[in-house]
Amino acid sequence: MKNITLKKSILYTLFFALCVTSCKKEEAVDQNQQQTSTSEEIAKSTADPDSIKTKPVEESAPPMMQENGFYNAFAIPKDKKLRDSLYAIFSKKYTERERYAILALNRLDSKSKWNSDTLVVPAKIDTTLMAYSPFPMQLDVLSDVKKFVIFSYPIQAYGVYSNGALVKWGPTSMGKKAAQTDRGLMFANWKKKLAISTVKSEWKLPYNFNIHNTHGIGWHQYDLPGYPASHSCLRLLMKDAIWLYNYADTWILNPGGATTKAKGTPVMVFGDYGWGKRKPWRNLLNDPNANNISVEEMTKLIQPNVEKMVFEQTNREKIADSIKSAKASQAALQETEVSEN
Repeated sequence: MKNITLKKSILYTLFFALCVTSCKKEEAVDQNQQQTSTSEEIAKSTADPDSIKTKPVEESAPPMMQENGFYNAFAIPKDKKLRDSLYAIFSKKYTERERYAILALNRLDSKSKWNSDTLVVPAKIDTTLMAYSPFPMQLDVLSDVKKFVIFSYPIQAYGVYSNGALVKWGPTSMGKKAAQTDRGLMFANWKKKLAISTVKSEWKLPYNFNIHNTHGIGWHQYDLPGYPASHSCLRLLMKDAIWLYNYADTWILNPGGATTKAKGTPVMVFGDYGWGKRKPWRNLLNDPNANNISVEEMTKLIQPNVEKMVFEQTNREKIADSIKSAKASQAALQETEVSEN
């Protein structure tokens, strides 16, 4: 009898254990289904032709962050409440300078920060942006050119070289498809701290620097929405517009201002944008070097124009020195006349 009772006890214990295990498995399945459902809802809320496919969110990652390697994807939902919650996470996770850099990499300013369904975010953030430069750090073909600014239509970015060394680069928004920016070699002309657009008088253009006088093309601060949107000008972030305003040299006009005596800093615009295709910087998620422009490509592009750039540079230096000497002589003469009187 004791043996029968013992056997029944063992059977009940085993049955209870199996029930508990089964419940735990069902609970785990429910959790997995909930996680899958949540991921699917996020995917639906961010569906867009320009969106990217990413792996499910890891438990250690913040909400909406898809970790892919050197660059991560920060998904932005269309729902306003979810977007506001995400902004709080974004602001808490990154400093102001880091947020500025992240938006710049996505060709956005703070005003247009959510004008996208996905932000490309570096795993390690360099607030100078130089670690992510798509332009070569050194170009020997420009060793004799003291100042040079180049704008790339394909990746919507500009680069600045001094004697062949890259000193700065950043985002831009160039001419939209219906009003594209002229390509080729141009030279900086006149500048004005606050210009008024000739297309629409309500368009105020801070730190405007004209590079094509007859076509009215120049670079200046204006909204960066994450794609080419200008009326042929070269839009910049405010900090970049101020920097370039102080960096580049203007033209020198003949007396009366009717003709040009010397040209300013050389500026080149090149390439074509992939209209209707995936934004180029999104490709960084799959390949960190996707936007890089090779030394060979840049050399081939610039080489035919080097002789003209050096000639105009030398001519401007001679004229500038001549004007400086003339002013010094005039000042000395006036000083002599005053002392004699």
